Amino acid sequence: MNQAEALSRMRDAAALWSVDYIDATEIVYAACDLLVTGYDGTALGVLAAVSLRHADQDVPDILHAALAEVGLTYYEKNGTAGAEAAVRTLAARVVAGTLPPMDLAVWAHRRFGHGTLALAERLVELDDVYDCVEYSNITDTDVDAEVVAEAHRILEQPHDIDPSPSP
Repeated sequence: MNQAEALSRMRDAAALWSVDYIDATEIVYAACDLLVTGYDGTALGVLAAVSLRHADQDVPDILHAALAEVGLTYYEKNGTAGAEAAVRTLAARVVAGTLPPMDLAVWAHRRFGHGTLALAERLVELDDVYDCVEYSNITDTDVDAEVVAEAHRILEQPHDIDPSPSP
């Protein structure tokens, strides 16, 4: 893993953690990757040293400072910015073929529901479409294609991008 990959992994982990998609142990692993690839910082070192057994308790107190040391954005738990970053992260996984399209739509519907996060609204609607496939002339493959198209659209929308600083 190189520095850019480690930084991307931490950026994604921070976003996904903020919406409870992953647990805090993934943050600790991402901090370790950053250290191994050459990033440094007191808070980052403390974060990487967190016991996995206590990650859920300790990570929230350290994460903001560690992210600041590497130039990444901290997302408040259950905040809009983190939710949007998480949607973008998972949309990128769909586009890359590492996350099934249906999984993104189902997650968006369960996590946000209708009318709560504009960026995810079409995904939520597409989850409803999956539920009606057996009663229509469309197939799961057709809906998958729409989810992939929506994932592309999400990734093309302008948004704040974290800088990629050097250590």
